[in-house]
Amino acid sequence: MKTELIKDILTSQPDGRTVTICGWVRTMRDSKNLVFIQVNDGSCFASIQLTHDRANPAANADPAAIDKTLADVTTGASVRATGKLIESPASGQSVEVTLETLTVLGKCPTDSYPLQKKATSMEFLRENAHLRARTNTFGAVFRMRSQMAFALHTFFQERGFFYINTPEITCSDAEGAGEMFQVTTLSMEKIAELGLEKGAKGMKPEDAAKLVNYGKDFFGKKASLTVSGQLEAETLATALGRVYTFGPTFRAENSNTTRHLAEFWMCEPEMAFYDLEDDMDIQEEFIKYLLNWALTKCPADMEFFNKRIQPGVIETLRHVVETPFKRVSYTEAIKELEKHADDFEFKPYWGCDLQTEHERYLTEKIFKCPVMVYNYPKEIKAFYMKLNDDGKTVKAVDVLVPGLGEIIGGSEREENYDKLLTRINELGLKPEDYEWYLDLRKFGTVPHSGFGLGFERLLLYVTGMANIRDVIPYPRAPKLADF
Repeated sequence: MKTELIKDILTSQPDGRTVTICGWVRTMRDSKNLVFIQVNDGSCFASIQLTHDRANPAANADPAAIDKTLADVTTGASVRATGKLIESPASGQSVEVTLETLTVLGKCPTDSYPLQKKATSMEFLRENAHLRARTNTFGAVFRMRSQMAFALHTFFQERGFFYINTPEITCSDAEGAGEMFQVTTLSMEKIAELGLEKGAKGMKPEDAAKLVNYGKDFFGKKASLTVSGQLEAETLATALGRVYTFGPTFRAENSNTTRHLAEFWMCEPEMAFYDLEDDMDIQEEFIKYLLNWALTKCPADMEFFNKRIQPGVIETLRHVVETPFKRVSYTEAIKELEKHADDFEFKPYWGCDLQTEHERYLTEKIFKCPVMVYNYPKEIKAFYMKLNDDGKTVKAVDVLVPGLGEIIGGSEREENYDKLLTRINELGLKPEDYEWYLDLRKFGTVPHSGFGLGFERLLLYVTGMANIRDVIPYPRAPKLADF
């Protein structure tokens, strides 16, 4: 069943050749002798129009057979059609297909098809995630997701980076957050029974945890799903120079907001011999590259987002692409924010973690451009970030963009063994869990840097969608894992 993609047919010359179309019916209009069927195969935003003129059918058509088939042509039905590619007299399309044959491959009953409803809210579509890609909105979102992944790989491959894969199961916590999904083959039911037998009811969690013998678990120790592939990526960067990992990460944060997922994708490059300035340079280049890719290679989907999802999103992205990023220290940023303290729910002060309202104020009100804030207090950043000479701040940087806030977080990594070990101990982490990571600082240590881009956060920005659950095919969140 060899077919052509509709996106290719729509850009073809109307030369009268015979084409075969396969796809799903979006609409059908039957007006006496004329029948118009809009078919989409997902390859592009636009549908192709199939036409049938009962009074003047195509030369090779069987009008009776087509009319019989039309009874099963409903919204959502899958069809295969052949016909001649001709110039379309209708506005908004250059070609159409005059039907010669029409076959319904899969019927779609109108009385039970969920997407037949006139008004389908985003919440309703999340509840029908297995079907929502058939809508204009989600077809555009998931095409954009594919394009942004391709752009991401292209950017790094063009610059001498190697794509690597880091473990999804880990025994270390890159962020020190502790909000990790545990991976175990131990029976939770048996552990609960053991606890009850020993009078564990009412015990403190740390005491109850001692009842678990992880030596009998699959890995012989406590293991979890990863929150980041960064630490493992550093091991490859100190051998291959420039690497990046791109894959799913997990955070067991009990958060039901429009900006949080329990399973999300991260792009995490690591670069040997890069200092913080080098890191900031490539971050700016990376963001501009991705947004420009969306604007230039996905014009139809971007026009839809601009018209139907977030008016002005194209202008916002173009502004970021064309504007130099402002670089300010955390201390400078706090001073600017403190001048407008009354405008915030969370009052800014030196030592606070910047809130989204602070990030957006910096980009939209104060500097009116993308902003890179660097040199954060060490207390609010991860253990692996390089300590500055002042002993108070680390060489961390967050990239903030108008309309969203943080889109990238990165840093120069601490390459000094003693300083890194001290930091691990200060935060109460176990040095033995990071022995392999510390080894990188013992054997041929080098200055190196990296950053992380939350892929779904990027997609929110590019598409203008309001909820992060709507830019991933099957969202995972508290009490949400139905598919």
